[in-house]
Amino acid sequence: MDDGAILELFFARSESGITELDAKYGAIFHSLAYNLLGDREDAAECVNDAYFGTWRAIPPERPEKLCSWVCRVVRNTCVDRLRRRGAGKRGGSYELALDELDGCLVSPENVSDTVELNELTREIDSFLGSLSEENRVIFLRRYWFADSIADIAGRMGMGEKAVSVRLTRIRKRLREYLKQREVYV
Repeated sequence: MDDGAILELFFARSESGITELDAKYGAIFHSLAYNLLGDREDAAECVNDAYFGTWRAIPPERPEKLCSWVCRVVRNTCVDRLRRRGAGKRGGSYELALDELDGCLVSPENVSDTVELNELTREIDSFLGSLSEENRVIFLRRYWFADSIADIAGRMGMGEKAVSVRLTRIRKRLREYLKQREVYV
């Protein structure tokens, strides 16, 4: 079933919309949640919470890219769970991936002004647009989807060392990019 038909089921308030959404994209959502949380039970709960959030938001929302939109809901649900679960605790693959970015970005706790956060978001979006498609995929798979370096290497047909080196170079370019634009982090 295509995304438009799934959206129409949501707009008709048919519960089969969730069933169809899960059948088409459930594996992606569960993989994302597991990569972020590292626990299958928590991941399943977050995906179910995301489905409920999607049910409440559509209508009136009509996302252009349904999978990406729901991935964002899943990711936000998982990040909220991580914050509740381990305020102050570190560990897991998501935290490891975020630790790699520490030299480039500030943490949300350090951003006092929403305007500054929005500016940073725009600059990162611009930076991502300047990357080759392959480097953008590697960066997003690591820092948005929290894929392991081994998973990214397999997906991209590269060695793990090559992916690791690319990520190091991309982070260095991001740091330089933000400095050039006087985005101090």
